[in-house]
Amino acid sequence: MIPRDLLLNRFRTAVAAVEPAAAVRAHLSLSGQTLRCDGWTHQLRGRVVVIGAGKASAPMAQAVETLLGAQLSGGVVVVKYGHTAPLTRIRLHEAAHPVPDAAGEGGAAAIEVAVRGLTADDLVICCLSGGASALLPAPRAPLTLADKQTVTKLLLASGVDIHAVNTVRKHLSRLKGGRLALACAPATVLTLAISDVTGDDLSVIGSGPTAADPSTDAEALAIIQRHLDPARIPMSVLTALAENLPWTPKPGDPALAKVHHAIIASNQLALDAIDADVVGDALSGEAWQAAERFCVHAMRLPPGTLLAAGGETTVTLGDNSGNGGRNQEFALAAARWIAQHQAPLTLLAGGTDGNDGPTDAAGGVVDGGTWQRAIAAGLDPSQHLARHDAYPLLKATGDLVVTGPTNTNVMDLALALRM
Repeated sequence: MIPRDLLLNRFRTAVAAVEPAAAVRAHLSLSGQTLRCDGWTHQLRGRVVVIGAGKASAPMAQAVETLLGAQLSGGVVVVKYGHTAPLTRIRLHEAAHPVPDAAGEGGAAAIEVAVRGLTADDLVICCLSGGASALLPAPRAPLTLADKQTVTKLLLASGVDIHAVNTVRKHLSRLKGGRLALACAPATVLTLAISDVTGDDLSVIGSGPTAADPSTDAEALAIIQRHLDPARIPMSVLTALAENLPWTPKPGDPALAKVHHAIIASNQLALDAIDADVVGDALSGEAWQAAERFCVHAMRLPPGTLLAAGGETTVTLGDNSGNGGRNQEFALAAARWIAQHQAPLTLLAGGTDGNDGPTDAAGGVVDGGTWQRAIAAGLDPSQHLARHDAYPLLKATGDLVVTGPTNTNVMDLALALRM
């Protein structure tokens, strides 16, 4: 098989392994009035409401809807534009990602209404996946949506990792960091989570709307002061965080005693499906540096070896940003390394959600000819890499990976075939 076809096939297999509806069916079952999830059981007595947010929440909700049928009272899920699935009893809201918009704010408000007035006999099933942080913008008073949009844009351009980004998000929100679970009380809450973070940390996935939050306002403020220009941060944000209120419920809080979680899909599950010869260290740090480390690892392996790794890198944009995403930048940086070392490698980097940055591509697949194809097309690949503008170059060289929205999200995958 042609190397790039092999990598594309393995990538598609990995994405299929974390299909959301199948993941729900593998973990959640109903027998009479008894609902089971990974050893947890619950007797259905009152209303059952489904809520959720994220790129995978629509097919997740669809699977729950199919399982419960008429026993489902209704609900609301918020998804990224285009990441939809047919729903009958659950209302679907589409909104913007990664920078929140008014539609997302409306979806978050609709979820608050859906869980209002529940009783101790009721059950809330929360379908949570990557993207939920942006799709549930519910600004903490007196903050506004515009405040959250400004901070989000600056954080995404700063190169900080998702743990830091979501620490800030939790402390600017009235729903994140366990506060959605508090809004559901006294009902029981079951969160089905598709993890898009390293370590599958429930407090970080979707900014942990139903999970205890170990972080504080002061930590969120410190992240802003360390990585962003305070002069560009709305004063209302700085003032709110400086109060250092006990804003989110902490681990051990009895208010979360009726909240249960299950990780139903993860990056590790996708990696296992690739069936690689060697699994490398988790992808992290600046995309171009991670790409070079990955190439070095691949070249140390015997010919014919398939190397794979999962995780999430970052790109520090600053004020110099073209069009692309972290996986496309990873691929283009790998193409440079391959050209410089005349390395017999074919490499793919892709986002399992099918969306890499603000583009319609999942990532890129490159080989020893990519760099020269770009030059032959009249492009300067070094300049494209320097200004974080990988998309137009990889499009011109025919090296984009385009899958369309996959309706799932378990971070990124990188594959390299040592030839």
